[in-house]
Amino acid sequence: MTEAPLHTQQIGSGDGITALRRRRLRLDVVKGPDKKKRVELEGDRIIVGTHDGCDLVLSDPTVSRQHFEIELVSGGYTIRDLDSLNGTHIDTMQIREVTVPGRGVTIRAGETRIKLATQDDTVDLPLSRDTRCGPLIGRSPAMRRVFDVIRKVASTDATVLLTGESGTGKEVAARAIHELSHRADAPFVVVDCAALPPTLIESELYGHERGAFTGAEKSRIGAFEAAEGGTLFLDEIGELPLDLQTRLLGVIERRQVQPLGSTKTRKIDVRLVAATNRDLRREVNRDAFRADLYFRLAVVTIVMPALKERPDDIPLYVEAFLADQASAGFAFSIDPDTVIALKQRPWPGNVRELRNVLERAAALGEVDPAPAGATAAPEDPTAQDGPAAADSLVRDISAKVDPAVPFKTGKALLVGDYERAYVESLMKKHENNITRAARGAEIDRVYLLRLLDKYDMRPTKRGKKA
Repeated sequence: MTEAPLHTQQIGSGDGITALRRRRLRLDVVKGPDKKKRVELEGDRIIVGTHDGCDLVLSDPTVSRQHFEIELVSGGYTIRDLDSLNGTHIDTMQIREVTVPGRGVTIRAGETRIKLATQDDTVDLPLSRDTRCGPLIGRSPAMRRVFDVIRKVASTDATVLLTGESGTGKEVAARAIHELSHRADAPFVVVDCAALPPTLIESELYGHERGAFTGAEKSRIGAFEAAEGGTLFLDEIGELPLDLQTRLLGVIERRQVQPLGSTKTRKIDVRLVAATNRDLRREVNRDAFRADLYFRLAVVTIVMPALKERPDDIPLYVEAFLADQASAGFAFSIDPDTVIALKQRPWPGNVRELRNVLERAAALGEVDPAPAGATAAPEDPTAQDGPAAADSLVRDISAKVDPAVPFKTGKALLVGDYERAYVESLMKKHENNITRAARGAEIDRVYLLRLLDKYDMRPTKRGKKA
């Protein structure tokens, strides 16, 4: 048995790890309307707030519906404020996110004080013994924990919400849930809520009758009916406008759809899986996402881990890609030193970025030493679109270099100029659609939002930006 830091132990070793042994966590309310309330919890993530769906439910009116989250990590517990109205504090310090050891910590939310303490008794969280789960692959404990949850939830009809950074494989996980379910022989239908203008989303989801709107020359069934008996995957659900969230909630509750232009409803038998790289709990606190819809979707929540948190999975991805290439008649190999180098990269674009790098390597015959996004791009302006672009950038930079300016100052100015120009061109290319722009740049959506805010370039209206 290999012992991990503080609160987690791995039962077994290597690929033979069968479970994660974790200490239980106790939360004691020591001040506020719910004083003396106590809960003992054993999950990876714990939500505290006033909504009935929280793990610790409070009645304090100064506490938000989902106020803060506690996540078990290797170094202890990460406490994360969820954009609550009155903030989350430890002692006198307001925090957004902080990791604490887990004993003797008191958290303040509104007028409530909560003491956090780890217990001596433990719980074992099982891991799948397989390195594959449908189309998903991975040997890390983090991915095998996901596999175990997917296999359990796949046998039910529970609605699943998949969260995680862009490129972590949320759609692949949705397919795994479908393929392992009793609905596997029925359709798997995908709707990307970020790729459709609001005026077309209702028609895409619910269908329409002939003449329902300008251009509706014939009737068309929507995604709910197309997925009858199977699974409907709603990708980027966080981009759905508020008025459309209301209708979607009604469809989920009644299990009926009414096509546009029709006076009749139609019953549906569909398993619903949704995904987002937004934190919908924060969106709920901002009144940008309906709380009742969130809890309808998050019956089971699966967090897809970032690739940087599980570098031991990279050799498995490389092996699978090379096998795919060989079966297609394109033999290709990657030496062990290159695989080690790939494991050391941060991969802000996650598995999608890794696959792009491998596809580029197969096409060019070598692994790009600085693929787009592999470093802290776009701070490295030469790590873009190949040698020609890099040479052009070097010439432009050389023309702007002034040795009379201190090195750090000059570098910061050049990086800032490049970032601003890159983001401006990127958003123009993708018509101010933040989600598509982040995908095109192979960077995380949150990082792109930070760049937009940094240069005061974020689209002003929510309805126009995603």
